[in-house]
Formats: sequence, C-alpha cells, structure tokens
Amino acid sequence: MKAFITGATGFVGGHLAAKLVSRGDDVVALVRSPRKTGDLTRLGADIVEGDLDSVDAMREGMRGCGACFHVAAGYKVGVFEEGCEDMRRANIAGTENVLRAAVDAEVGRIVYVSTIGYYGNTRGQVVDETFERTDKDWLTCYDETKYEAHEVAKRFISEGAPVLIAHPGGIYGPGDTSDLNDLLDRVKKGWLKVSLMPGVGFNFVHVDDVVDGLLLIHDKGRIGENYNLGGELTTLGDLVGRVATLAGRKPPTRELPVSLIKKATFAWRYLAPLMGFPPNLKELIKASDGVTYWASHDKARNELGYSPRTLDVGLPDVV
Repeated sequence: MKAFITGATGFVGGHLAAKLVSRGDDVVALVRSPRKTGDLTRLGADIVEGDLDSVDAMREGMRGCGACFHVAAGYKVGVFEEGCEDMRRANIAGTENVLRAAVDAEVGRIVYVSTIGYYGNTRGQVVDETFERTDKDWLTCYDETKYEAHEVAKRFISEGAPVLIAHPGGIYGPGDTSDLNDLLDRVKKGWLKVSLMPGVGFNFVHVDDVVDGLLLIHDKGRIGENYNLGGELTTLGDLVGRVATLAGRKPPTRELPVSLIKKATFAWRYLAPLMGFPPNLKELIKASDGVTYWASHDKARNELGYSPRTLDVGLPDVV
C-alpha cells in the first residue's frame, strides 16, 4: 500500500511513518520544512514539500495512494488569541484542504485523526462514540478548533467520502515534545514540588498503541465510523505520581489550590515556564479544574482487535 501522511515529522506521524515502512508500505509525507526530512528520508519516504494550505501539492502527492492519514494539527492549551488564530487555520481550514485533496485524488481510505477531547468535558462519565455533545462552551481554543475540524470530516462523510475518524486520548511515549512531556520531564528531574489541578482526568495512551489503532482503523474499520483509541483512564496527578516513583523521585505532596492560582493571573506568564505550564492561566483552569476527558475504547477493541497497554507497561518507556 502507498500511504500519504500529514504531520509525518511530528510525534504521532513520525511513529506512524516508521510503522508503515516496517510492514512494507510506501510512505509519501507532506513536509513543511526540508530541514526536518532526515528521519523520513532514511525511511525511504517520498517527500512532498508544502503545508496544509498546499492543496495542489497534496493532491498530486496523493495520486496513486490507497490511504491518507491526516495527523497534522495545531495543539496548544493555555494560549492567547494569537496562538488561537494559528490553530484555526491549521485545524479547521487545514482539515478541509487535506480531505478535499484526498477526495480529488481518489484515495481509497482516509483516516482523520480527531481527539477524545471532541466530546468535551465528560464530567466524570466514560462516554463512547455515540455520545452527542451539547455543551459548546469551549474549554480551549484547541477544543473549539478540533471540534470544528471534526465537523468538517463528518460533512465529507455525508457527501460520500471514504473517511474514518480516530479519537486518541492523551498520548505519551518516547519522542513526545508536548507540554505533557515537559511536565513529566520536570517530574523525572525532581523539579516539580507542587501539583496543579491533579484531578483532571485523561485516557492516557502510548504512542505505539495509537499508531497500531490508526492502522487497524484503516485496515478493518467501517467507512464513516468513529473509533476511540485510549489506554488507561486516570488523572494527571496519578500519572505524575507514577512517573516520579519510576524515576526514583518523591512525587509532589502539595496541591496548589485553584483559588490561589486565580489570584496569580498577572504573574502567571512569568511563573508558568518555571513550572512547566503554558501561559494563559484562564484557559488552563477552564480546561482542567473539575474536567475529565474520559472515553471508552471498547468499540475499537471489539470490532478491530485494538489492545492497548496499561500505564504500568507503557510508562517505563517515558522514564
């Protein structure tokens, strides 16, 4: 199979490209910066220079491809408006461009990578793919733009496009460069002395399990369907504690109260980098205080044979 990937120089896309090549598939990768093609070139991938606005380049690169994996996205939580505009362009308009190019190029199966965050705050419930979100009080700019991008994918499905949708949870693993990795790095070094909103709930999933899930969705999934790709339901505080223990560090024993955090709005821009957190305190609190992003991956397990590892098995890769 010949597969086109957006975001192949990133965390998940890079792992996906390597897995496709290892199983004998040919990879065509959309790359914005030629300086980042080293790993892909070593894999033998064909490179298409361009970004998510390069519809013509993507269309030509997708010719003859049996699969398209749209992995690229803008992801930041706790950003101000200038960062939000970048995410709107990448996540909403970018998804429209990629799916349009794939349809025009007559790609056989298109896997769009959404997020479990599409469901919003699940308020302690563990939801499945049938869950209908009614609350449009966006938690973050990322929340808003990924929801709208998902709606773009649903529109293409309604028009007959061969799109399948993946909903990964909170992804961790070797090679991560996200804010989560920055936080865990501080934990491993023993620098995190207080915890911030440890009760926020995630379905944490190892990057290799996400990649396996994306391939299962492509190979076995039903066109037009959504599939959650999770690993283990827990909280950020539990994750931090486990990583600290594995690294031989003492986990944070004190929690910074939200009421106190709210009083530090002005100073937060300067304190946040020292604590490994993003700068927009208001958005960070809204996305975390009393929030859970919990969803079941039973559908992927039962229909596709998806079998993710537990945190006890996966976290040593991080430490």
